[in-house]
Amino acid sequence: MTDKPDLLLIGRVTDRMMDRLRTRFTVHSLFDEADQTAFLTREGARFTAVSTDGHHGLTPAPVEFLPNLKVVSSYGVGYDGIDAKGLAEQGVIVAHTPDVLNDEVADTAILLWLAVSRRLIPADAWARSGAWEREGAFPLTRSVQNQTVGILGFGRIGQTIAARAEMFNARVLYHARSPKDVPHTYVESPVELAAASNVLICITPGGAGTRHLVNAEVLDALGPEGILINVARGSVVDEAALVAALSEGRLGGAGLDVFEDEPQIPDALKAMEQVVLTPHVGSATVETRRAMGDLTCDNLIRFLDEGRVHTPVPECRGLNEAVA
Repeated sequence: MTDKPDLLLIGRVTDRMMDRLRTRFTVHSLFDEADQTAFLTREGARFTAVSTDGHHGLTPAPVEFLPNLKVVSSYGVGYDGIDAKGLAEQGVIVAHTPDVLNDEVADTAILLWLAVSRRLIPADAWARSGAWEREGAFPLTRSVQNQTVGILGFGRIGQTIAARAEMFNARVLYHARSPKDVPHTYVESPVELAAASNVLICITPGGAGTRHLVNAEVLDALGPEGILINVARGSVVDEAALVAALSEGRLGGAGLDVFEDEPQIPDALKAMEQVVLTPHVGSATVETRRAMGDLTCDNLIRFLDEGRVHTPVPECRGLNEAVA
């Protein structure tokens, strides 16, 4: 079959995804090109569809070479690397993969909270090193029961985290762009949220609008016994301010799955016992990544068949609904 539409692949996909995509599209990987700009200049007009992910996005440079672009399907819920509003204004529908990863990211947030509070990593080292035999019992840790948990960002994943937190008898507070119809208390600002919380969990979208939303003022409000958990984007937290607050004892601990300059992590954070680090694995289970890949493909195939997608980003919902 030679009349398949052309799909530009930015990033890598699983074999399962590639098999599905190739049944309906002629797939060309941008990463296979030694000179990507030259390739896009020469061939960009032929691509009507793009498959990308939350890490690579679709930066302005590739977009300008794709005059016939109609749909972008992103593997991941975050899409701050894609100008969805600008693309929607040009009639391009952007899709992402919400909901299928809510549980895993929420579980990761709770995992980090428990690991920091109960000092899981130092306790593991204590047991492995022989310190238990030599020095006796491991020092007491802090309970996760009956805490006040502040959630910064209260979309689908934030609300899933809230449900998890309630299992630990937590009082849940939240801050979002506007109050929601939920049985939890809305707080007017991140600073007020941090001041009222024992643990602050970040799950707000990334992008320019939330860059360094958690700054030195927020960290100081959280305080020397407070814990920061970030499963959002590294850009949401001022990393230099975080290192300073932890080093100076103005913040009690942190559990971090995301970082400002991934995969680079400041050496200072690596050296801190009160910090738990994971390499951006919030949704990284076999089951969830398969579901994300399936939805990425489903969105592209539905667009090919119907001119619309299953899960458009908010900026593109009107455009998607207009297709009858």
